[in-house]
Amino acid sequence: MNTKMKLLLTLAATAAFSAVHAADDYQAPRTEWGQPDLEGVWNFASTVPMTRPRQFGDREYMTEEEAAAIAAMSEAGYEALNNDGVGGYNTFWVESAGLGENLRTSLITYPTNGQLPPMVEGTDIQIGGLGPDFKGQRPVRTPVGGIGKDGPEDRGISERCIVGFNSGPPFTPSMYNNNIQIIQNQDHVVIITEMIHDARIVPMDNRPHVDDAIRLWTGDSRGYWEGDTLVVETRNFNDLTQSFSVFGSAKDKLLTEKFTRVNPYTVNYEFTVDDPATFKDKIVARVPMSKVDGLMYEYACHEGNYGMTNILRGERIAEERTAETAR
Repeated sequence: MNTKMKLLLTLAATAAFSAVHAADDYQAPRTEWGQPDLEGVWNFASTVPMTRPRQFGDREYMTEEEAAAIAAMSEAGYEALNNDGVGGYNTFWVESAGLGENLRTSLITYPTNGQLPPMVEGTDIQIGGLGPDFKGQRPVRTPVGGIGKDGPEDRGISERCIVGFNSGPPFTPSMYNNNIQIIQNQDHVVIITEMIHDARIVPMDNRPHVDDAIRLWTGDSRGYWEGDTLVVETRNFNDLTQSFSVFGSAKDKLLTEKFTRVNPYTVNYEFTVDDPATFKDKIVARVPMSKVDGLMYEYACHEGNYGMTNILRGERIAEERTAETAR
């Protein structure tokens, strides 16, 4: 049985349990230090859109039939990728589970309309993708796509194998590799992402954040316990990643993540993006994570290995051919 099938069967087997048994009186198991045990591999795949489709209006939840229709639409969209150009990822590669609370009409819970808040005037917008390059200037903050092929700096940050397109932080469901692994000891939590295999080490000992002049791709994280909830506050992002979605720069972003184990198979993950330089209000989203009965293997990012070299080499060859034709 392949890894994806094993994951899907595990998720399917726990779906009913997750939906019914998230009781208020659930007590998470404890580590040897008496902390809630969040260790393991967790999957945050979802077919629920981040923002609420307009047809749902003010409705917070959809019916099972509506959820199935959205899942089918997502599947058709991924299949259509193979009809464009040389082909891409069909649904064999796609994680599209939607369990328990994933019957929400949007992953965004605030603003209550399920939409992003208004942007600050002048906010930079970069919309990448698998299609043609988009117009813009460096720095290229979008995960996928680019503004040209003169150098690696013209490509998106996931193509350069710097930050994954779903690994943030925060974690936002995407087409595949929606897995994290949590490792705990007495005064640290380590959060490992499958995408680009980044390990975020979160001190839990009340130490201050690093100096404001120090800026990092995934920010500087500090954690603490709020009852049975792990709270992780991250700041000191650099200005080379987007604040959220396709908007702005993360330089002034404060990210607050909350991890709460609500039953043996589910961690409720909630994040708040506070970035007054990009958005006029905060953003809150909730993404249930399901426990995976298996290991998480290293993600080898070939785009930034031989892929980037071939992209740039191909563009030089195209330029030579254009020049020859013009003679």
